[in-house]
Amino acid sequence: MQASLLNEDEFPKADRDRWLALVAKTLGEARFEDVLVSQTDDGLRVDPIYERAEGFNPLLRADPSRPWSVVQRVDDVDPVRANQQALQDIEGGATGLAIVFEGAPNAFGYGLPASAAALSAALDGIPLARTHVRVDLHPQSRLSVDWLLHLFRARKVDPTKLDISFGIDPAAIFAGTGRLRMSIEAMHASMPQSLAHYFALGLPGILMEADGRVFHNAGATEAQELGAMVASAVSYLRMFEDARQPLVYAAPHIGFAVAVDQDQFLSMAKLRAIRLLWARVLEACSVEPLPATIHAETSWRMLAHKDPETNILRNTIACFAAATGGADTISVLPHTLSHGLPDPFARRVARNIQLILAGESSIGFVSDPAAGSGAIEALTGSLCDAAWEEFRRIEAEGGILPSVSAGKLQARIKEAQAARAAKVSTGERAIVGTNLYPASEERMTSTLPAERRPDPLEGTIFCEQLTLARIDEAAGGQA
Repeated sequence: MQASLLNEDEFPKADRDRWLALVAKTLGEARFEDVLVSQTDDGLRVDPIYERAEGFNPLLRADPSRPWSVVQRVDDVDPVRANQQALQDIEGGATGLAIVFEGAPNAFGYGLPASAAALSAALDGIPLARTHVRVDLHPQSRLSVDWLLHLFRARKVDPTKLDISFGIDPAAIFAGTGRLRMSIEAMHASMPQSLAHYFALGLPGILMEADGRVFHNAGATEAQELGAMVASAVSYLRMFEDARQPLVYAAPHIGFAVAVDQDQFLSMAKLRAIRLLWARVLEACSVEPLPATIHAETSWRMLAHKDPETNILRNTIACFAAATGGADTISVLPHTLSHGLPDPFARRVARNIQLILAGESSIGFVSDPAAGSGAIEALTGSLCDAAWEEFRRIEAEGGILPSVSAGKLQARIKEAQAARAAKVSTGERAIVGTNLYPASEERMTSTLPAERRPDPLEGTIFCEQLTLARIDEAAGGQA
């Protein structure tokens, strides 16, 4: 029986030509390109089947010996309630906390009050020595570093032994709020000196972060998001170079934050592309290759307002993509966030998505499981090429800050956003629960009592930010 199964006369070896012949027979007069080939928002070709990749190298997390950190947002407007949530998250299995202050582009109308007292209250009782702490970008990012250092000293915690990310990113702040605390020239001159103090303290982890989430949530394509991130990281390297500070000391303190959505393969490829692009930048700067440190957050623009339970599935796919794509830390946005400040149930669901994928599915057991996959390797390579072209375009415009200041980058992003929204409104791009299988009636959604603050994007360069919550309103739930 075994010999018969291996008989090539009965089971001839499959190849692409034989498969294409069968496809042509099945399609009849329909064109292969029209039916089975798709394109990303960047116009990158996606075929239905690929050969196994050859000559690939695995792309590993910054520390592949340990699992990714399960990060929960600390974004409640009430510091005492935020502390209760954080303690529940840590007790429930979270290994990291993301401090989201008010006024941050990704606070989405909420956020912890921006003060040292609020930060201290929110982290009261948190085992800092065993918890990854990241401060998401916000207008007072550099000041919050001092708040944290003061808190560490007060609690007699050695900051050099902690796992910290401070998330300083002037480019994302400028794009997300429309303003900087000083001129671009003054910032370039002052930032290297102010950060050199933190280098001297021997702080581990990430000080500056090239954050693509602001661009993604404003409607950017994958290549535009990656190109903006590379341009941001290069601008920070250039700052230190202009200040005559060795890049070899600055590079390890630059990280990346990226959005992941329900397109599993494209999100995996996006994270892998970051590692290749960062390696290329460091090579051009004559710096020894360093693994990129990547924080992934599920997409805000992906969250639907109608039938919000469908967001749980979207978040699960996005989290899976982030983990298998090699994210070092992952944060899942609660599925009811587009309705208001999430209640304990929504926060627990967000946390448990990660815990189940890590603990029960063990998807972090293999480093870079996509390595060698023809589809993922091809997408990774295509994204790298397209992102590098976007990066070169931004550089030709003077760099990330001058490009945003002149409105050039956001003009391209708005064009991509409009094209995507048009596909949703016509039904060409389906969104379950919105323009595909809409619920006959909406169920009540539970959120915490909290006043939503004004959108920091209103009246700024990205005031046309379009999330699925707003697409819901435009589509009216109709196909």
